[in-house]
Parts: sequence; C-alpha cells; structure tokens
Amino acid sequence: MSRITRTLVLTFAAPAMLALAAACAKSDGSGDNAGADSASTAAAPAPADSAAAAGTPAGVQPGAVTDPQIAAIVLAANSADSASGEQAREKAQNPKVKEFGQRMVTDHGGVNKQAVALAGKLHVTPEENNTSRQLAQGGQQTRQQLNDLAPTAFDRAYIDHEVEYHETVLQAIDQTLIPNAQNAELKALLQQVRPAVAAHLQMAKDLQKELQGS
Repeated sequence: MSRITRTLVLTFAAPAMLALAAACAKSDGSGDNAGADSASTAAAPAPADSAAAAGTPAGVQPGAVTDPQIAAIVLAANSADSASGEQAREKAQNPKVKEFGQRMVTDHGGVNKQAVALAGKLHVTPEENNTSRQLAQGGQQTRQQLNDLAPTAFDRAYIDHEVEYHETVLQAIDQTLIPNAQNAELKALLQQVRPAVAAHLQMAKDLQKELQGS
C-alpha cells in the first residue's frame, strides 16, 4: 500500500474504527460509562489526555452512539464521499473513474436527502460528535491530498481510497450503526442503504483491478 493510500485510509478509517471500538466496548460492558460526547467530555480529562491514557488516537473516545449521533455520522460520511465524487468527476482522466465519481455524488447525495427527511419526520436533530467531526475533517484533508496529485496519479489514488473507505463504512454499518440504532425507521434506512454501499465497494474493487492492469 502506498504512503498516500495509507494516509487516505487512516484519514477515513480512524473515525469508523472509533465507532467499531465503541460497539465492542459496549458489547463486553467495558463502555458502559462512555456515553454521548457532551456527557463524557463534561466529566472526563481533556480529549488528548484521555485518548493517550486509553492508547487511542487523539480525539477518539469509546462509547455507544445515539440516534442523533448516528444521524450526524450518516450525514458527514455521505457528504464527504459525495464531495470526493465531485472532485473525481472534475479531475479524473479515466472515463470510468469520472462515471464512478458521478455515481457517488448521486447516490450519497440521495442518502443524505433521505436522512434529512427522516430526521425531520422524527424530530431528531443530528448531534455532532467526534466521529462526524473527524469524518468531515478527514474528507477535507483527503480532497486536499488528492488535489495535489498529478492527473495520472489521481485516478488510482481516488479509487484506492474509495475501496478502503467503503470497506470501513460497511463494517461501521454492520457492527456499530445498525446495532446501536434505537429508532426502527432509522435502523430501516441504514439497512436499506447497506446494499448500495456494498455495491459501491464492488464497483470500486473492479475499477481498482482494471487500473492496476492498465
């Protein structure tokens, strides 16, 4: 794995791994005292100190996610990949990579519209949390790194990123978001979105293989 790819993967994987770690902590009972960010930060040491003590990356705090936090994570994840898709649509050289980028814009934009509509219907206000904030920040950093690449290097780096990104998001959906969703309609939306994420992953893998052979 190239350095740039590893950087891109870590940028997106860390927040999702936080969610996975939170799910594991909850399942074995070790995360019982870690709740919403607002509650945990009120009594806990500074995030950096807390993370260092726990051996986790700075800003990463274990704990279960609530429905408002899940809504914010869904919106941040889809917004980040939709923005990367827009970048690919404009900068990619390979027509199939451009088409994939357009697909990400359309599909992830559509999911966000559904999420916003559902949140309004349920009177749920998305609650920003460490994961959603890191997704937004990571997405911006990724786009900056991709933007610095030569056009010929961009296509492979973008698709490599999309493979790792969708693998991580799929794991987060299966192991954290769906298991922790309390509202039936929110859980149903996540279950409805899952096949599209899996399809995106397969499409990205196919393109990755094609680009490696070119």
